[in-house]
Amino acid sequence: MNMRIIEILKKAYLCVCLFLCLYACGHKQGAYTDKKAVNEGLTELYMAHLQKSIAALDSMTGKSPQVQQSLYREARKYFKLAEPVLAYTDKNNYKSLNAPNIIQVKGEESNDTKVLQPIGFQVIEEIVFEEEPDSLELITTVQTTSSRLKLIAHNTDLQLRDYHLIWLLREQIVRIATTGITGFDSPVLSASLQESAWTYATLLEVLKMTKPNFSSQALYQQMEEQVLAAIAVLKGDFESFDRYAFIKNHIHPQLKTLVAVQRDWKVEFPFEMALSNTMTSLFSASSLNLHYFADYQSDTTHYKERIAFGKALFEDASLSKNKTMSCASCHDKSLAFTDGKRVFDAKQQRNTPTVTYAAYQRGFFMDARAGSLEGQVVGVVKNHNEFNTSMDSIVARVEQHPRYAKTLSKLSGGKRKAHTVQHALASYVRTLNRFDSKFDKNINGVLTTLSEDEKQGFNLFMGKALCATCHFAPVFNGTVPPNYNDTELEALGTPNLTQTALSDDLGRYELFKTPERKHFFKTPTVRNVSKTGPYMHNGVYESLEEVVEFYNKGGGVGLGFKLPHQTLPFDNLDLSDKEIQQLVAFMNSLTDSY
Repeated sequence: MNMRIIEILKKAYLCVCLFLCLYACGHKQGAYTDKKAVNEGLTELYMAHLQKSIAALDSMTGKSPQVQQSLYREARKYFKLAEPVLAYTDKNNYKSLNAPNIIQVKGEESNDTKVLQPIGFQVIEEIVFEEEPDSLELITTVQTTSSRLKLIAHNTDLQLRDYHLIWLLREQIVRIATTGITGFDSPVLSASLQESAWTYATLLEVLKMTKPNFSSQALYQQMEEQVLAAIAVLKGDFESFDRYAFIKNHIHPQLKTLVAVQRDWKVEFPFEMALSNTMTSLFSASSLNLHYFADYQSDTTHYKERIAFGKALFEDASLSKNKTMSCASCHDKSLAFTDGKRVFDAKQQRNTPTVTYAAYQRGFFMDARAGSLEGQVVGVVKNHNEFNTSMDSIVARVEQHPRYAKTLSKLSGGKRKAHTVQHALASYVRTLNRFDSKFDKNINGVLTTLSEDEKQGFNLFMGKALCATCHFAPVFNGTVPPNYNDTELEALGTPNLTQTALSDDLGRYELFKTPERKHFFKTPTVRNVSKTGPYMHNGVYESLEEVVEFYNKGGGVGLGFKLPHQTLPFDNLDLSDKEIQQLVAFMNSLTDSY
């Protein structure tokens, strides 16, 4: 053969080999090769749902109440079908459109306070199903909601990568478990089960679009079958639905399979959000990314040493002005880090809260006046009824202690010593989250010791009793899942110690004097609640039974107090004596093994 032809063939062969090598490197087995097609398909599905929801809302004007109710149901259906994409890609607008019918107060900390009237589907639902709906308020809310959806549709430009799709799937699975099946956003119809099934239907469509992404078609089939199985059980009566079994038998297997899916797709995450990228259970110490909640300035170098340093400082009374009080004086480990008293002493107005699970919050102290655990440390140090000193004084005393001084020097590098002390204390508090209660071990399959009353108590907590619409799983506090960016405050109408009138503690109002914030307090965790009595911000109730009965009667309004901005969803809960005991049994099962 002519040498020139041979050389040409060699070069051609080399080019082909190089091309195949580059193709193989750039298109790993199972890697999705056409993200444009996925985004276009998802956009088409998403836009269709938005447009149908908008069309139903726009058709409500001028119709009879019965027709308006039917059109609302249709609009709501397509909104929920759009929810997985909308909630992931446009979190703020989703939050507004799906918010409770409660006024929102924004900008207090920056002296730019705005009191916002609620809009969206929960507001419409409460109006349209009234016996005599306010037609003007209804149409105004409907038009505002429709306009917001149109704005969202106009500005939609989905550019999702594989890790975005995994995050979208995980967020929606957790949303279903924590708010979807609880009645959080279906205040009148209690249509949460059907609505959760609709959101699962969209997840199925997402899976179908990404089917070429799977190198294991058996894994694809497993995920598809799990979603279909969940849809199949999301039926029946809202109050009798077995949420414990649903989470254990459906949510947890889905989370485990999703981790296998991301391995199959060879997904690499650029960072971690609140939900752990490897979570396989809702109720585990590894379910939430602890550092996501930490002060952005926090340093994780020498982290174990910081924790040990913080624990020593937490228990050291020599740091307070009179050298008689430590953090542990009020936060006793044997009482789940509370003090067992109504208030700490005569000068204190409020009950000592537990610091267990305090790490999973966005606001600290009962009025949420501090924005981080580090900030809370400063508040305690400066409080005249507590440490009554300054951070500079604390640092000076630490430096007088030979062992402390050496550790402080190492951790601070000689800079920002006060913040290093704050961060050490905060780092220790962030370890007080065990997730190893009887309930946790049972729902995770480690034990099979949970009684039927305890299980039914959980079902009541997450369902009929509406506890989980304020005390959100898995921490059972006021930090809202699945993004965990906000910690809610509530107005409950807690009575004074004689139980004859509202407590005179105005809560959040005392900070900024916003009238709409009178009697608002942060929603605490219910974990370890068996150890943390007396209860409520003023310690008015000695037992959990009393607390549940207060809610059962409809809070302060149910007791006859005037509280225009009470946030409890109903006047009463109609809980029987047995149901109250079951709720208490469940809450007692949330005690950690300290």
